[in-house]
Amino acid sequence: MNVDTLALIQRSYADLVDDLLTSIVGGIVNEPIPFDIKQLRYALSQPASAVRSVKGTIADQSGHTAPSVHVFLAGIDYVFSAGDSSIVWLPKGTNPLDTTTFYVDYFRPNTQSPLSDINIGSVTRTLTEAIGREIQTVYQEIYNAYLSGFIDTAQGQSLDYVVSILGLTRLGAEYATGLVTFLRDPATTGTVTIPDGTEVATAQRIVFVTTELRTLQQGQQRLDVPIRATGTAIGALGVVPAGSIVTLRVPIAGIASITNFDLTVLGAAPETDDELRARARATLQGLGAATLAALARAVFDERSTIDEVRDPNGPPGKTSPLGQVVLLVSTEAARYASVNGRIQETRAAGVLATVVARYVFVTPRTALTLTTSITPAGKLKLVGQLIDALQTYVDQLPAGDAATGAAMLAAINAVPELKAANPRFLDVLAARADINDPGTQPLVEALVAAVQVAPATDAATLTTAIGNVLSSDVQPLFSENRIPDRTLVVGKSGQATDDEIEAGTFSVVLPPPQNGEKWSIALEMSASDVQVAGG
Repeated sequence: MNVDTLALIQRSYADLVDDLLTSIVGGIVNEPIPFDIKQLRYALSQPASAVRSVKGTIADQSGHTAPSVHVFLAGIDYVFSAGDSSIVWLPKGTNPLDTTTFYVDYFRPNTQSPLSDINIGSVTRTLTEAIGREIQTVYQEIYNAYLSGFIDTAQGQSLDYVVSILGLTRLGAEYATGLVTFLRDPATTGTVTIPDGTEVATAQRIVFVTTELRTLQQGQQRLDVPIRATGTAIGALGVVPAGSIVTLRVPIAGIASITNFDLTVLGAAPETDDELRARARATLQGLGAATLAALARAVFDERSTIDEVRDPNGPPGKTSPLGQVVLLVSTEAARYASVNGRIQETRAAGVLATVVARYVFVTPRTALTLTTSITPAGKLKLVGQLIDALQTYVDQLPAGDAATGAAMLAAINAVPELKAANPRFLDVLAARADINDPGTQPLVEALVAAVQVAPATDAATLTTAIGNVLSSDVQPLFSENRIPDRTLVVGKSGQATDDEIEAGTFSVVLPPPQNGEKWSIALEMSASDVQVAGG
């Protein structure tokens, strides 16, 4: 072992033979001496008649520590001072790395060893070289075993064992391969690097991984990258039609979209060592909590995708304050709670993570008129059933679909007790997520919403509305700024009138999609939005 780098070093055959010969004739082998760049002369611990070799650690051209032992040259890097038995380093030669240890083999005067002839061809040297060959073979096997414990250096079956710790197995010929095309964002310039191990997927979550590092050059609009199916997509499951691979798990700055122009085919060769290493590195990046890769993996695991990330180190116009990260995701409203929960579990302590989606928030203010007597607890249950009915309807709406008043009334009337209460709409509030300014203050927003609903001249009602928000145990589900937009509630001839809202002949429409990214309806309703009369 190298005591300076705490890594196993690879010893050459000539180095081992030198040490053996020096030891046989009674010399000192590998005497350690700490090197200090401020000092050039180093005395040996015992008198010496000659120096056999000096070895140590040097810096390579990039300034990093070289991985193997370096043998210094006498008369060029150092000289032996016989008068005081010391090593003197030459200023213009190669010196050991500062604060490391160099090792000296030297002969002692008047040794008592019966063996003294170590010249080429002597019996002593011939036997020593034979023994040294076997020792060097053992050193090489130990070194190979050492390399087999790391992703970057393990090979073959040894690499299979290493990546198995991450739950990965080598992909064979039964996993489909193909090409995915990365399309440049027109707003970006310069080169864009597509790392190997980048995960892409179909809408059905059949995951593929890129197998080579590719670079989109300046002025180049598209780039084809080879991919291979992963996970459970074995055999025919990994064969997908053209145009089906559209999801990039971790967004890449400068890439607008991806697709496959050809179908994938069953692979012709097993995954290579380099491809397996790249996939293992990508997995390791996602395992560490508090990293953007880990947050992206958390979103992907919840069957959602990230459209944009804003953090303090982002590009101009896409940054967030220090200690905050904003994730713009594409997910159904019904999945938002689980996505947000996973992000909050994964983020670093002390970092504010805001999850934003392209939602149009709908708050239907409804009225019920009871014709039979009912307990206060029963009224609360009835209100809960109304909210649940609307929530079920909204959760079933695909992205891009509008919500209609008729369908909302039908969902409410599907509950017999609610139908008997003659439900009707008093108002419908609509607001869209502000994806350009996604910061949030949930409590402040809830208070503002309560004040807007309550009559400004009715102090008692206003006080009650604010008190309900402050005393409520239910925290706001969605975490983004809102832009109120009454124009999204439309009737037959434009913005819905009060009569159209009360009759349920309205629709809540969505902003037009941009770059194929659709908006979704999200219900945001509480018990205070339901007015119960009678009973």
